[in-house]
Amino acid sequence: MSRSDPPSEGPAEPVADAAIGAEAGAAEPALDRRLAVLVAGTFFMEILDGTILSTAAPDIARSLDVRGADIGVAITAYLVTLAVLIPISGWLADRWGTRTVFITAIVLFSAASGLCALSTSLPELTALRVLQGAGGALMVPVGRLVVLQGIAKRDVIRAIAFLTWPALVAPIAAPLVGGLLTTYLSWHWIFLINLPLGAAALIGALRLVPQLRESEPLPMDWPGFLQTSGCLAALVLAMSALGAQVINLPLVLGAGAASVILGLTAYRHLTRTVNPLLDLGLLKVRTFRVAHAGGGVYRATVFAVPFVLPLMFQEAFGWSAVRSGALLMAVFVGNLAIKPATTPILRRWQFRPVIIWSVVVVSTTMLLFAVIVPETPLPLLVLLLVISGAARSVGFTAYNTIMYADIDQSHLTPANTLSSTLQQLAGGLGVAVGALGLQIGLLLDWFGTATITPYRITFVLLAVLTLTSAVEAFRMGGTAGHQLRS
Repeated sequence: MSRSDPPSEGPAEPVADAAIGAEAGAAEPALDRRLAVLVAGTFFMEILDGTILSTAAPDIARSLDVRGADIGVAITAYLVTLAVLIPISGWLADRWGTRTVFITAIVLFSAASGLCALSTSLPELTALRVLQGAGGALMVPVGRLVVLQGIAKRDVIRAIAFLTWPALVAPIAAPLVGGLLTTYLSWHWIFLINLPLGAAALIGALRLVPQLRESEPLPMDWPGFLQTSGCLAALVLAMSALGAQVINLPLVLGAGAASVILGLTAYRHLTRTVNPLLDLGLLKVRTFRVAHAGGGVYRATVFAVPFVLPLMFQEAFGWSAVRSGALLMAVFVGNLAIKPATTPILRRWQFRPVIIWSVVVVSTTMLLFAVIVPETPLPLLVLLLVISGAARSVGFTAYNTIMYADIDQSHLTPANTLSSTLQQLAGGLGVAVGALGLQIGLLLDWFGTATITPYRITFVLLAVLTLTSAVEAFRMGGTAGHQLRS
């Protein structure tokens, strides 16, 4: 069975995927709910493993004899691998078939999860997290492609509902699940739990996933892929080395220089080649650029918070992983609770003020995180966490919606691929930003008077960096995105 113009490989965004689904072929079969649930389950596994390590970071650090902040490199490596490999998932499916790639991805993800549980050092864990991320990067986009391929237009909204619930539920469940597993079993079970889940997904995939491929797939942009992935790998290595307890200056400078050189060559290649891996020309569209320039900074700093907060709760406040994870759920509860109001908010006010105010509120909550103490009343702390989650949700929704305001239908697929890659990259680098902030906090805490001081400095730095994301929004026209509000 051949197909043409497949849906984009990026993370599900209802605006984009619905539009892409509308372009599906003429066959229009009914939605296969069992297949949709299967893919949603693999999506849940991928997101859960991207966030669950934060709560367990102190325990993993003690087991591997490193600092809690050092575990950030294992989280970042996983998320950045997702960003690097998402753009080639569609090509692999076209070349080898959706069933083959999807099943291989499940096996790779599950096997890497089991090996992560056997890790005895941080470098070993990080390398295996890269392998795990490779499985996740192929598992979900290809699965989504199969679900959306050719279904009837009336079923697209239902399909999106199936495919997006994990993005809402997994971040809420991850902190508490991570805390419970770490406290009552061990951190190893964070990875071991994927073995039975992966086995169930594999059985379902063997029965439900069809083998779809292109009869004549487009050639792969290997130079673009190698230069882009090399740039990102060098960048992660440089940031991780900066955040290490003992800074290896030659490694930092070497990796930083390699990242810059590969980044420049990748940019030159991607802007001059036919059928590039990523269409950077789309960044000339102002609303799309705003969503990924200022929006990228916003996403990175916001994603740093769920990494830094559990470390502060456990290492500075002395709280348990369960208590830390349960409290962190309040951030994602606020995220989920505000969802029904985000569309009315965007319809009532224009995009620019909504984005600016969400940036200001998120930045303010970060400053307040810098002054909380173990004695802070629990209701007040929960309220602060809920407000933080609600504000970030509004900001994400505004950025994720306005990015498509001026993208025409013919460029929707490359725009969705580039957007998915940049968003995943920003989220992955956010953890590295948090770890680097803690390193700066340690350097600035000359007297070492209190364990909490580096965390206070980190949140102040994150708050200031978050405010810079408002610059692009200020430059954006006041009527930007008005066509989406009608």
